[in-house]
Amino acid sequence: MAEVQIINIPQRFDFSHHKPFTEQYQKFLDEAECKKVVMDFSRTEYLDSSALGMMVLLNKKAKGVGKQVTVRGAKDNTKEILVIANFDKLFPFE
Repeated sequence: MAEVQIINIPQRFDFSHHKPFTEQYQKFLDEAECKKVVMDFSRTEYLDSSALGMMVLLNKKAKGVGKQVTVRGAKDNTKEILVIANFDKLFPFE
């Protein structure tokens, strides 16, 4: 496996993606080789408060095992929501 793993965030990121999102990031966090998880928002047009909660939980778990989480490709409304929620202070944006 690679040092950097990418999670492709869906077009609509809401609670319906909780299980697959959690399973994917947990797999990456369990990999010793993985140092960084990138959430790729390039396709995302909508996210809700449950998506923000899932991101916070990912960040907390990643920090607990010494891994970094970043946001890539957020634009338009998605980026605006993340910035309003101060997620630009929680995650480095690429």
